[in-house]
Amino acid sequence: MKYLTIAVPSYNSHDYLSKCVESLLVGGEDVEIIIVNDGSTDDTGEIAMAYQQKYPTIVRAVNKPNGGHGSGVNKGLELATGLYYKVVDSDDWLDAEAFKQLLATIKQHVDAGEGADLYITNFVYEHVVDNTSYVSDYIKNLPQNRFFGWDEIKPMKLWKMLLMHSLTYNTQKLRAVGMVLPEHTFYVDNVYAYQPIAHMQKLYYLNVNLYRYFIGRSDQSVTIENIVKRYDNQIRCMRQILSSYTYDELQAMCKPLRKQMYHNLHAIMCNTYFFTTAKDSPERRKLFAEMWSDLKERDIKLYRRIRRMPTFILLNCLPWKLKGALSTLAYKFLRKHVKLG
Repeated sequence: MKYLTIAVPSYNSHDYLSKCVESLLVGGEDVEIIIVNDGSTDDTGEIAMAYQQKYPTIVRAVNKPNGGHGSGVNKGLELATGLYYKVVDSDDWLDAEAFKQLLATIKQHVDAGEGADLYITNFVYEHVVDNTSYVSDYIKNLPQNRFFGWDEIKPMKLWKMLLMHSLTYNTQKLRAVGMVLPEHTFYVDNVYAYQPIAHMQKLYYLNVNLYRYFIGRSDQSVTIENIVKRYDNQIRCMRQILSSYTYDELQAMCKPLRKQMYHNLHAIMCNTYFFTTAKDSPERRKLFAEMWSDLKERDIKLYRRIRRMPTFILLNCLPWKLKGALSTLAYKFLRKHVKLG
């Protein structure tokens, strides 16, 4: 039995895939590693196959046509045989000791017949250029080292969220959500961290710095230049997020979970404002307006709830270029605060 499946979506990952996979092999036979070669044009597929040949009971290499990060996550979930499911990007890695602790915790719970729906761990932005790091933990927001429900969580600051890097889902529970991440799209991690969480009722927070998120490559999706260029990807993800739950469904959730869901909507929408308004063009204005009009037509109550958030009351009163200036200023502050980029 595999306790954990780790999917590694990989595209032209020659320079860093080995470091990622080596960090995952620490899990031994308790772990299934699915390397999804997403139509790479370098030797990523050959590297993956070499790991499968060397570790045939642990590593599985899968080749598929290029479909983007979300496509790789979808394929990994489709093929997963582990009781739990985690995504590790091919340029990132897991801390060995923290990984062992997470696995030992999962095994202990499963063997006792009481596994969580969702395990939450910390992640670390590793800023390789200047050898600094930023730890994102939840010690002020979540109970530690015991099972709990959403009714026990405490509000998070705007820049703190439960992100893909911090989540290990029960595989069957995640599949039951029916989430399909969009293909050929960046920033699908926002969908992955929003749509399923309300379906996870039994939670467990392990305060270990597990996921190491590499920051420093000029081609990364989180650089300001790429974020501004790929605004349409963010809007595409935002629209799927907005369609995940109706206003009435959100209102039916317990108050702490409802607040968490609105907090996530607020934070992700702030990013969407920055992505889109940082530059000006007819197409940007059109896609942004269509996002709002689609929500207004489909769920007027949710539309009004989000538009009345203080941040957006202010931004919506401003001309486009001033929206962009304020959004950019806020993003740069966040970037400096967490060393993002």
